[in-house]
Amino acid sequence: MRLVSVKSNLLHKVSPSLLFQKACRYKGIMSASESVGNNTEKKLIKIDISSDTVCPWCFVGKKNLDKAIAASKDQYDFEIRWHPFQLNPSAPKEGINKKEFYRNKFGSQTERIEARMSEVFRGLGLEYNLSGLTGNTLDSHRLMHFAGKKGLDKQHNLMEVLSLGYFTQAKFIGDQEFLLESAKEVGIEGAEEFLRDPNNGLKEVNEELEKYSASITGVPYFVINGSQKLSGAQPPEVFLRAFQVV
Repeated sequence: MRLVSVKSNLLHKVSPSLLFQKACRYKGIMSASESVGNNTEKKLIKIDISSDTVCPWCFVGKKNLDKAIAASKDQYDFEIRWHPFQLNPSAPKEGINKKEFYRNKFGSQTERIEARMSEVFRGLGLEYNLSGLTGNTLDSHRLMHFAGKKGLDKQHNLMEVLSLGYFTQAKFIGDQEFLLESAKEVGIEGAEEFLRDPNNGLKEVNEELEKYSASITGVPYFVINGSQKLSGAQPPEVFLRAFQVV
């Protein structure tokens, strides 16, 4: 399981409702198609993000990106799209104990990795939680695809809620009840019917895996306006510099 890319050292109890309310500050920014029409003087920044919903560094990268967006929203409009990546495509759908999985994967390095992630999450005001199950992320990516069809702001906010649940509340990313609760929290209608059929969104997710993930070796991976490419959970200032260049 590639939690950390060799390209970067950064790759790879707070109320949940309060945290999500905080995340929703970016809702208006994400709907770039609407905001561009209202203010043509702003430059449009399009960001494509490849990530997996069980990658802690992907969540850290999102939080840093959100900080950069908040600091520059008066200068730019943003259009953000999330694309699937699977760190462990063969992970069991029924789930496996998260701590046991990490011990089997990383051996003696497990405690060091956990300590590092706990430190990083504390820097975000969050408590990193390794309890619960981990497993196959395909259904979560199908839901993210569905959310994107409902609105890019909803997709972005869904990633926030899924990440908070999985990384801080020991929620199982393969639990459809958790997925549906998360969809409901961000106002995504029709998620239950969509997820009920395992073929819904499958073709689209596989196409995106081929298009956006086949040529990369680690996540998160950001492509800004099609030219600037950033690997890893870069700090906000790196994103801000990239916004100025493109």
